[in-house]
Amino acid sequence: MTSDDLIAIALGMPGTRESAHFGKRDFRVGEKIFMSLPQAGRAVLKLTPGQQAMVVETDPGLCAPVPGGWGAKGWTSLYFDSADDERVRDLIGTAWRNVAPKALVTATMN
Repeated sequence: MTSDDLIAIALGMPGTRESAHFGKRDFRVGEKIFMSLPQAGRAVLKLTPGQQAMVVETDPGLCAPVPGGWGAKGWTSLYFDSADDERVRDLIGTAWRNVAPKALVTATMN
């Protein structure tokens, strides 16, 4: 999977817009960031701490907590270069659902 693939997936999520955070590309629903691209081959996703623990345990080479306090809040590095496309799509969708307004999430699930 490439950065362009990731960007297309993120922008395909309802209500998403591209912006920047500390000079790095990010993807938001409203003002809430669900994914950023801090460097080549790595994205950062907004997971819950429980989701993060599960994905790190099941796919240790795919994901890792972001160092420091942000990682403790669920922010998770995703190393996507050689990742399974469906798994990456699922994780981006999870991050989007974590920050999107509940009405928007409900509307997209119907």
